[in-house]
Amino acid sequence: MEKRPPITVSSWTLGDQCKFEERVKAAKEAGYDGIGLRAETYVDALNEGLFDSDILAILKKYDMKVTEVEYITLWAENNRSYEQKYKEQLCFHMCGLFNVNHINIGLMEDYSVEHTAQKLKELCQRAGEYVIGVEPMPYSGIPDIKKGWAVVDGAGCDNAKLILDTWHWVRANQENDVELLEGIPAEKIVSIQINDVYERPYAKSILRDESMHDRLAPGTGINATEGFVKMIKEKGINPAVIGVEVISDAILAKGVAEAAKHTFDNTMKVLDKAWPEVMPQS
Repeated sequence: MEKRPPITVSSWTLGDQCKFEERVKAAKEAGYDGIGLRAETYVDALNEGLFDSDILAILKKYDMKVTEVEYITLWAENNRSYEQKYKEQLCFHMCGLFNVNHINIGLMEDYSVEHTAQKLKELCQRAGEYVIGVEPMPYSGIPDIKKGWAVVDGAGCDNAKLILDTWHWVRANQENDVELLEGIPAEKIVSIQINDVYERPYAKSILRDESMHDRLAPGTGINATEGFVKMIKEKGINPAVIGVEVISDAILAKGVAEAAKHTFDNTMKVLDKAWPEVMPQS
């Protein structure tokens, strides 16, 4: 491994109701290397009255970095809205501001592999130097690794890659088996997001509700996390970040600081067993 990937608290893990400095402080005190920001949470920071220089000053104050930028959607539409075009440009700006080289994207709409791959190619061309990481989600138009790779491969762009998330992986009924990644070059997986799941999923029609409200910290559910991380390690993937994305109303109800600590502490327990080489050096 060239360098240890930063352990990052993904944007949704700390919700969308806290101030920017509160987010950074909670992440730092919990032990995280970096924070993730969505375009929306970046705009929330601006809406607090902060300028880019203020945001960078707060990060410097806590010796923290933004290491994950999210989340472009609706990119496969033939006629994209002004809002979506602007959000895309905002993500590019965030990458430049925070020195992040990849953007997480998803697609709820279900199109053919050919159409989706063409639209991904166009997005990758607009992105220029930045990597576009496609995240398969079981309730989306790219539900699993099979279609995800078909789309990324079909785009034929060096900067088109995949992002793999434990929750989405398990809920797509995929085993933690490295054979499912056969034929996909390790370098085509730009980053991972980890979490855990309950044994029993929500009903299919409301599966996205579980994803957005009821995930578990790594290792605290059926412990799908450990096997997932071992699979990533076995494949030889060198993720740009290890994002901890635990979207949970119950955990967040205890406060941003507690959510950061709970998710970080449980992440360390899993990584200590599954991939100690990526743990922060004390």
